[in-house]
Amino acid sequence: MKQAAIRKTTDIFIDILFYAAGGALYALSVNMFTTPNGILLGGFTGAAAVLHTLLDVPIGATVFLLNVPLFLISFRKFGTSFIVKTVAATFAISAIIDLTAPFLPVYTEDKLLSALFGGILSGAGLGLVFLRGATTGGTDILSKLLRLRFPQLSMGRMILLFDLLVISLSFAVYRSLENVLYALVVIYISAQVIDLVQTGFSHDKLLFIVTDQGERAVREITETLDRGVSVLDVRGGYTDTPRKMLFCAVRANDVARFTKRIRTLDENAFIVISEISDILGEGFRQKSEF
Repeated sequence: MKQAAIRKTTDIFIDILFYAAGGALYALSVNMFTTPNGILLGGFTGAAAVLHTLLDVPIGATVFLLNVPLFLISFRKFGTSFIVKTVAATFAISAIIDLTAPFLPVYTEDKLLSALFGGILSGAGLGLVFLRGATTGGTDILSKLLRLRFPQLSMGRMILLFDLLVISLSFAVYRSLENVLYALVVIYISAQVIDLVQTGFSHDKLLFIVTDQGERAVREITETLDRGVSVLDVRGGYTDTPRKMLFCAVRANDVARFTKRIRTLDENAFIVISEISDILGEGFRQKSEF
């Protein structure tokens, strides 16, 4: 019970660190590169940037206020954990954008460089938030809500459609086709960096463990390492010796710990580590997002 409480507290602390780091990167993108150059990021941030240009309202606060109705609507639909994380992440990013706006320098000398660095920073910031199971609200939640009614629609395509609608406001406000094109560059780069952050830093792994100490290894994985495992009866093709093969999905940062404990039980254990793109199930994602 005490270990569970410590683990939960640690998770919350890590969540906060990731939201703060993600918010700082996203704020750099908004305040230094995209907004000063009239380049929109898409989503509610893009809509807030338009309102900032027209009415001189703070971008961060506007983003959060635009999200409030979606938070209320989606509270029952997606569960407490998801909404609490999303509200926390959205608030962190919104606050950091507004708090840093007066102090950050702006870069307006080269729009292409602004679009490139704006996309990289926004993608890295959002990627850190997504790694902790949250979103930044806006079109993400709106797409999730619409998909409940129209499940045949792709969430990714709906998000892209909403982003394009917001980007179209850029032409109406700034009267510049160039800004629209740069905004598309930002959205594309941001999407690529989000994928890189998520897959590059959190690839899940699949372990196949062939060992003579099957029962002990199962107890070690389930009780000490706190991870589920499946057991298959196998037979060596050369020696014809019966053994157990353990099948276990783990996080990338758990691989070293798992292999070390298994090697402690059986130094001759044969371990295959395979990289996989995603896992659905207990301890990982519970449902597909698409």
